[in-house]
Amino acid sequence: MKQMKVGIVGTGLIASLMAKTLNGLNDENIKNYAVASRTLTKAKAFADEYKIEKAYGSYMELIQDEDIDLIYIAVPHNEHYRIAKLCIENKKNVLCEKPFTVNAEETKDLLALAKENNVLITEAIWTRYMPSRKLINDVIASGIIGQVDSIQANLGYPLKDVKRMISPELAGGALLDVGVYTVNFALMVFGNDIKDIFAKAVISDKGVDLTDSITITWNDGKMAVLHASMMTPTDRCGFIYGEKGYICVTNINNPEAIKIYDVEHNLIKEVEIPKQLTGYEYEVLACAKAIDKNELECEAMPHKETIFVMEILDKIRNQWNMKYPFEK
Repeated sequence: MKQMKVGIVGTGLIASLMAKTLNGLNDENIKNYAVASRTLTKAKAFADEYKIEKAYGSYMELIQDEDIDLIYIAVPHNEHYRIAKLCIENKKNVLCEKPFTVNAEETKDLLALAKENNVLITEAIWTRYMPSRKLINDVIASGIIGQVDSIQANLGYPLKDVKRMISPELAGGALLDVGVYTVNFALMVFGNDIKDIFAKAVISDKGVDLTDSITITWNDGKMAVLHASMMTPTDRCGFIYGEKGYICVTNINNPEAIKIYDVEHNLIKEVEIPKQLTGYEYEVLACAKAIDKNELECEAMPHKETIFVMEILDKIRNQWNMKYPFEK
């Protein structure tokens, strides 16, 4: 495997976590190589903190660096499409933070462009790449909780004072930031043969969703009841209910515990989750593997899955009559 040099677009909290991940991997084939911000001062400060070789005062400078193999996009949601498109047009492989884009139309456009330019592009929704995903599905497949019938999951954080969350111009709201995890949690267990989606939300005066309630039904009779909020913290748990018991997953967006209970609510088993660096390492390693094999998508999050999730999010927002000001 040849060395993969990574460039980070953005210098916020998530970008910092990625920088820590790249450094913590201690992998000679993966280099934390460059960072870009809107100002050179910010980029240099970030580069100094994380011992990054190159710092750029514009995104385009980083995108045009011929030595970069993979660009990680960690900017507000409304910028994902524009920056990813520039990366693709400059023949760069892309790992783009979730939500991949703001809507399915943007997603399909980027994926088609990436295929045309023969570059990898994948969505950085970390739960899809984590080993905990297989662990949960293995428990279900073992039959220990019997035939699975329904899911209940929630994710919420007090984010009502965070600018990017409350601004429609930045594609704010709970759905694209935290609700997307609840939707992915359900899809990873029950698959994509969906029958109906029913969603309600509390919408702010500015026009973004603050608290969401989403119910999804499947053609085989299964159901998921999902809750997402940017107003309050929730317990972040996901429950998978079967006829012989249930699974409780603590923290659905980065599982900390997977516990199995019987019909009498007795704990009968706890699944050990592998120790992780930050949780971001799995998506980075997946990209390195795909690039080394000249593949255009990652096995853990195929393009068809990214499109499907974005189509669900579009349907949910349509039920709320919620559009961002920059959408057609």
